[in-house]
Amino acid sequence: MKAIVQDTYGGPDVLVARTIAEPTPKDGEALVAVRAAALHIGDLMLMQGEPFVMRLGAGLRRPRKHIPGFDFAGVVASVGADVSGVQPGDEVFGETNGGSCAEYVVATPDKIAPKPARLTFEEAAAVPVSGATALKGIRDVGKVEGGHRVLINGATGGVGIYAIQIAKALGAEVTAVCGPGNAQLARELGADHVIDYTRDDYTRGEARYDLILDNVANHSLADARKAVAAGGSYITNSARSEGRWFGAVGRMMHAGVVSLFVPKQGRPFYSPVRRQDLLDLTGLIEGGELRPVIDRTYPLAETAAAIDYVAGGHASGKTVITVAG
Repeated sequence: MKAIVQDTYGGPDVLVARTIAEPTPKDGEALVAVRAAALHIGDLMLMQGEPFVMRLGAGLRRPRKHIPGFDFAGVVASVGADVSGVQPGDEVFGETNGGSCAEYVVATPDKIAPKPARLTFEEAAAVPVSGATALKGIRDVGKVEGGHRVLINGATGGVGIYAIQIAKALGAEVTAVCGPGNAQLARELGADHVIDYTRDDYTRGEARYDLILDNVANHSLADARKAVAAGGSYITNSARSEGRWFGAVGRMMHAGVVSLFVPKQGRPFYSPVRRQDLLDLTGLIEGGELRPVIDRTYPLAETAAAIDYVAGGHASGKTVITVAG
């Protein structure tokens, strides 16, 4: 099968197109013929091997996972023993533990679900990781309810586009922080108010919010908490932070410690994709309350260019890889 492979850490040039053996599903796994994959900041981090602390799990000198990509949508080709809930021919979407930038990928049924009927494969691939992260942050950790005031920093990035819509579906009043070129998109997604970060600093304004979901981390934790209302919380969800050794991991560790002593500081959260999350997202999609936004689409052979684009940090929505038609 055709796949994008990396043998070492580095820049986009370490990603090469190669023909390799098709994976075989083990017991409890399904083999999926990938139609589309989507990228996020985690793919960039794994490509570069930075922050260095992540190499403790990903491989010290070279990556243990040689094929990038977590999100995917496609058609089940075969299943291993002890698999229930999916069968060959099913159109599905979900997450794998790396390897979706290839013609085939293996995944476990607890991380895949039927593809939403109203979405294309490209649109469906854009949902799992970012959609589940937004769902976890807004609904489960942020506990947003009707009437809450929610601010989303980085509102038109991969997670932000879903966070706006999920918060609105829960009845919140949403303020989106983004660049001037994305203000209209934020409003189209349901934002009640838009702050242009190039002109205004939400941490210095008078407005206070019941929840701030920060996908950018361009302010100190202390400054960001100033904009939180009494009884509210600030949650950092940024993979973008300086420092080659700890990077965003260091910021999240700091936030976790502070949360033990400061009421307005919410704990960083881990958001693995679960089948039920995908089903909940599908319900919102089929109900017309949630839609993916795709910034750019690249063919499989141009995955390196796609990750380089993600590295720029200015994508409006998701960057998607078309694997097969």
